[in-house]
Amino acid sequence: MRDTVRLEYTVSGEDFSLAGEASSDVKGRLKKMGIPAPPLRRAVIALYEAEINLVIHANGGSMTVEITPHEIVMRVEDNGPGIEDVALAMSEGFSTATEEVRNLGFGAGMGLPNMKKHADEFSITSTPGAGTKIVMLVRF
Repeated sequence: MRDTVRLEYTVSGEDFSLAGEASSDVKGRLKKMGIPAPPLRRAVIALYEAEINLVIHANGGSMTVEITPHEIVMRVEDNGPGIEDVALAMSEGFSTATEEVRNLGFGAGMGLPNMKKHADEFSITSTPGAGTKIVMLVRF
């Protein structure tokens, strides 16, 4: 691969029937590009967690994925309520998901920790009332 490939997705909020479609598309594209399995898997897990969070917590948002010859950079942005306490939200098991969402099998409080765990670099910026931005990088 010589050039950077840029993929852009809009994720609808609160539509669980579409949740995971963007990350699934990225997985297929990464496979076709010959990205090695371990970084491909880590990138798709991180991106799926971000996509689910857009649906559960933020009324949707956007995801941009840039694939270069040596890394995958994923940018996720929403206009949701923002996160009051990012440090608390990063702790395993903490969740603000509703009971309805938990009954669907989501909202276990592992989304942000899994994003950080599977990315080589992870940053989150959130402003209460103005939304959240996440950047994740996976090298290969």
